[in-house]
Amino acid sequence: MKTLILGAGPAGLYLAYLLKRQNPADEVRIVEQNPADSTFGFGVVFSDRALDFLRDDDAETHGLIVPKMQRWTDLTLVHRGERVTIDGVGFASIGRLQLLQLMQQRLASVGVTPEYQRTVRDEHELAGHDLVVAADGANSFVRRGLEREFGTRIEPLANKFVWYGTTQRFETLSQTFVTTEAGTFNAHHYRYSDTMSTFIVECDPQTWVRAGFERMDEAQSRAYNQQVFAETLGGHALITNKSVWRNFPKISNERWSVGKRVLVGDALRTAHFSIGSGTRLAFEDTIALARALREQRYDVPAALAAYESARRPIVDKLVAGANRSADWYEHFPEHMKMDPWPMAWSYIQRSGRVAVEKLRQVSPRFVAECEARGVS
Repeated sequence: MKTLILGAGPAGLYLAYLLKRQNPADEVRIVEQNPADSTFGFGVVFSDRALDFLRDDDAETHGLIVPKMQRWTDLTLVHRGERVTIDGVGFASIGRLQLLQLMQQRLASVGVTPEYQRTVRDEHELAGHDLVVAADGANSFVRRGLEREFGTRIEPLANKFVWYGTTQRFETLSQTFVTTEAGTFNAHHYRYSDTMSTFIVECDPQTWVRAGFERMDEAQSRAYNQQVFAETLGGHALITNKSVWRNFPKISNERWSVGKRVLVGDALRTAHFSIGSGTRLAFEDTIALARALREQRYDVPAALAAYESARRPIVDKLVAGANRSADWYEHFPEHMKMDPWPMAWSYIQRSGRVAVEKLRQVSPRFVAECEARGVS
């Protein structure tokens, strides 16, 4: 069987590894337009389960990645200068480049070498393969031109966001809300190594216009945001890496495959960065696709149908929660009218996936403090 994978991000690399591991005789090609050491953004965050889903099927990869991760057990929300700790809401993180390098290492162990700095521009280049996998992100070339067949829907959110790094170390994943003369800002920030943190700045479109970001270049935007979050950064600088303002694209597809083409990760659907599940979902897509091919004895149509059938109910549930979370952030200036503890309660309930009794078990100190303050 001949498989072509477009996109050598962590999920594309891992899929190539899985396919070659389970059937060494197969021809597996993986093509990436960027250099091997190129990555955008800084850290990747996972829920407290981190990569536990890898443990049973691939203990070696699990054992390679997990020791490199940063972990913490609480979440912090800062509003009007007050810090609210939500206990028991743990996360784990790792640098994007480090994760990429670990996946490259796994792929090398099965003898596959990605084709870097190679841009596929012609549909004819996809011919001659039994399976073409779109692991090439939200702007997928594999999906392009077949949006009608896939039933693709792309809905940009209204808020603007920009991704930075910083040498300021944050002990937990934190959400910091700030009001300025221009309007309201939010920062999502967390450490991903002993010396580095991710720092995502978000603002509503009205604030973005009033601040004059449309007239600023990358350096000017960085300086402005550094001033907005000067107290949070504690004298540390923001670090750029193609840090341009964007609108998050909410992507979905009615059909996950068309002919020999199949979508995984952000090419298939996006999950808002506020829930820390995008990379995990992409990894799980690749695991499910490799399993379906194996179980269906490499009957591609049957395998693609089995992949979608197994994954869709799980993905739909998670993405529904991510969309509710995204909607909460789309209206965060309204939530900022609340006092800190009521806002924290609204925040932790935003995805609609956590029942109060469950939250009482997971975050007993937070719930007890909310109840003592009459917040619920």
